[in-house]
Amino acid sequence: MNQLNLFIELTRLKRPIGYMLLFWPCSWGLTLAFNFSENLEKYFTFLILFLFGAVLMRSAGCIINDIADRKYDKKVSRTKNRPIASGKISVRLGLIYSGILCILAFLILLNFNYFTIFAALGSMPLAFTYPLMKRYTYWPQLFLGITFNYGLLLGWSSITNEISLTPIIFYLGAIFWTLGYDTIYGFQDIKDDEIIGVKSTSIKFKSNPYLFLKICYSIFFMSLINVGYIMNLNKFYYIFLTIIFIQMFFLQLKKLEIDDPQSCFKIFKSNNYLGVLVLLSLLIGKI
Repeated sequence: MNQLNLFIELTRLKRPIGYMLLFWPCSWGLTLAFNFSENLEKYFTFLILFLFGAVLMRSAGCIINDIADRKYDKKVSRTKNRPIASGKISVRLGLIYSGILCILAFLILLNFNYFTIFAALGSMPLAFTYPLMKRYTYWPQLFLGITFNYGLLLGWSSITNEISLTPIIFYLGAIFWTLGYDTIYGFQDIKDDEIIGVKSTSIKFKSNPYLFLKICYSIFFMSLINVGYIMNLNKFYYIFLTIIFIQMFFLQLKKLEIDDPQSCFKIFKSNNYLGVLVLLSLLIGKI
């Protein structure tokens, strides 16, 4: 039982925000591409498969991240007690766990078309090199955005068996969404990160963080408008976008206290609600 608890802690299964932020872009791409005049069974089946895939890949990613960052995690108060950093789980066992999770995720992937399978496999290097980026660049959050939103392209291709301009525009916008919310998340550890020499956009833009965050969220919001126009979504989609605008710029950025770690974490977590809102807006816009 103790080993099970350690596994749950290692994979952050009790913190669904991580895998939900990975899942929402998948659901967006799927919803945008799906023809809702057809049988909905396929839509809901794919939605569930993407959810399970997100849980498995996020769990595997957490393990690889903790293995790569174990020396840094020991020096940060928030992460020093993580199973690998504290020595409760060995690196070897962590790699075994990660391998099993990846195999299970691959079995889920086999339910999709060949284009989606090969496209997903092509993203694997992104998923496992992201933890290294904070050592070399102030833009690790950008690499996280590229990785975390890749599922948007997969959601689209799972239906269309191809990639076109529309999901690419949406994908590029979603990258800036992640760039914004993960910068907010990074402000929790900014003091420790500066001491140990880890880089982030939180550190790079600490002198004027709100401007940077507004730019990131504005680019994402503009992508939502462009996607609605290209896909000829109905007027209710644009009405719903006002709710998304309020959530991002007033309920998030207006209330964010950048020097308060608890505020940063709370605002970061609120992006789970944003994921729901975007999904609902797409459903309303298409149905």
